[in-house]
Amino acid sequence: MSDAPGTLTHTAVMTGRSLLISRRNIDALITAMALPIMLMLIFVYFFGGAIDTGTDYDSYVMYVVPGVLFLCAGFGSATTAVAVSEDMKNGIIDRFRSLDVAGLPVLAGHVAASTVRNLVSTALVFAVALLIGFRPAATLTGWLGVAAVLLAYIVALSWTAAAIGLLARTPEAASGFTFFMSFLPYPSSAFVPVDSMPGWLHGFADNQPVTPAIESLRGLLLDQPVGNTPWIALSWAAGILLVAVALSGVLFRRRTR
Repeated sequence: MSDAPGTLTHTAVMTGRSLLISRRNIDALITAMALPIMLMLIFVYFFGGAIDTGTDYDSYVMYVVPGVLFLCAGFGSATTAVAVSEDMKNGIIDRFRSLDVAGLPVLAGHVAASTVRNLVSTALVFAVALLIGFRPAATLTGWLGVAAVLLAYIVALSWTAAAIGLLARTPEAASGFTFFMSFLPYPSSAFVPVDSMPGWLHGFADNQPVTPAIESLRGLLLDQPVGNTPWIALSWAAGILLVAVALSGVLFRRRTR
């Protein structure tokens, strides 16, 4: 008989546990939600007047919002890495295993809670963007595409963060490792066009996983041609997700044997 119902039940319980932990960790929750908003305000009001994107957008906010939306996923997933590392450190995993809870529901619960947190922070950032002048022109199909790309990357980055939490030996180290995920939007087209960067950086900026996601979000939100860029972005997200889930499984077995 399949154990799928039990796994789903355990995953739901672990998701509720992770959300409860998030609700109690107010400082980390506020930071994850407030930092992307602060960065957007800094870029728009401090640097926006000096940045030439080489486009015909009415203001810099029209260019930068997709990048900030993506930053939310990176900052939000850092909490997942720390939470998983804390679980591995404090011995609660042994307690779960004694209750016949497998590793997948525990990790999936953290990822599901991370997805919920990220969706809330994304909605908050988008609301602030509208208040400061962002005016999307997306069609219904465009909005669905935006939702698909954002959700795919949020889940993929959350599973990557879970793997980092298993790899790191301390919560502090897990938090430090997630810096690299938060850094990726910068050498992309998130804040300035890739053409404005030094030539030696173009190869990486054009071909890293964040750039097609940013270009997809920007084009879909502003109702501009995107070609096959969304499919490239989703392919990157699927690849990252598969690797992260497989790696998480291997690391969990090694850490708990």
